[in-house]
Amino acid sequence: MFKFPELLLLAALFATSYATVAEPLAKVGRAATPAELAAWDIDVRPDFKGLPAGSGSVLHGQQIWDKTCATCHGSFGESNHVFSPLVGGTTADDIKTGHVAALTSNSQPERTTLMTVATLSTLWDYIHRAMPWTAPKSLSVDDVYAVTAYILNLGEIVPDTFVLSNTNIADVQKLMPNRNGMTFDAGLWKVSGHPDTHNIACMNDCATEVKVTSSYPKSALGVDGDLSAQNRTFGEVRGIDTKDPASTDGPGNAAPEKIAAATVNAGQDLVNKYGCAACHGIDNTIVGPGFRQVAEKYKSSPGAAALLMAKIKAGGSGAWGSMVMPPQSQVSDADLKIIVDWVLKGAN
Repeated sequence: MFKFPELLLLAALFATSYATVAEPLAKVGRAATPAELAAWDIDVRPDFKGLPAGSGSVLHGQQIWDKTCATCHGSFGESNHVFSPLVGGTTADDIKTGHVAALTSNSQPERTTLMTVATLSTLWDYIHRAMPWTAPKSLSVDDVYAVTAYILNLGEIVPDTFVLSNTNIADVQKLMPNRNGMTFDAGLWKVSGHPDTHNIACMNDCATEVKVTSSYPKSALGVDGDLSAQNRTFGEVRGIDTKDPASTDGPGNAAPEKIAAATVNAGQDLVNKYGCAACHGIDNTIVGPGFRQVAEKYKSSPGAAALLMAKIKAGGSGAWGSMVMPPQSQVSDADLKIIVDWVLKGAN
């Protein structure tokens, strides 16, 4: 055992060694500058502190959405093929009250983002920091305002002509369908009292299911890696395997016919990629004419391919009625040529 004088000697040696090491370490590094701190401090609070100045329109948001977001979320934010739907399940009454009725009535088979998110800052902040999935933080501040405005428009919270900005976002917060849906009066581990849900287990004739209304285009396989890894392993949405089926690490040693299906019909794949099928059927009119209707109309027109490419790029109305087709400037010339050739050949 150490005697007291020996312990004093050890303590003195330790203090001397610590001072010898600490002295040069005190000279390492420097204080962060305000600009460096600001680069990290990018979160936006529910009271919108930290929100940068900027603005973006619903129209601009739609253009970004069709090019960047629709692949995973559907043209109207309704897809649950890869991730949970963003839009749906809210009503005009929810916007008035700030409580989403479908959360308690069980009338909606699947919860969407606009049903559950209470603060608009959460939506803006997440898009700003994490989207798009393949290139986080690549959107400009104005782009984030525009994409957020488009999502709000899909939820019928703001009109088509709306421009979201840092000066009016607090007013829009007052229209969020679930703005009054947060609760702070009970912890996660409180198990007494009544349950939050009132579902009754279905034991027979349970035919209700969530239908996928848009899908991940085959042409996008392999572009985003494995998106299913971003989903939880429980719940109604698992997420499809989006790896390239032709690659060695593709989904489950895909069969040859599956690999072939991912590479044929480039025109059809591009139509899905750019969201054209949301407004145009193959034979039938949806919002705009069916693709085969277009082919029939222009089959005898000289220079039909160049004419259609120009019309798609510029957008417009009048050729098929008063409905306006927005300009599709996000479609590359190479992809546009493939789409137009596919249409003129009868969309086959």
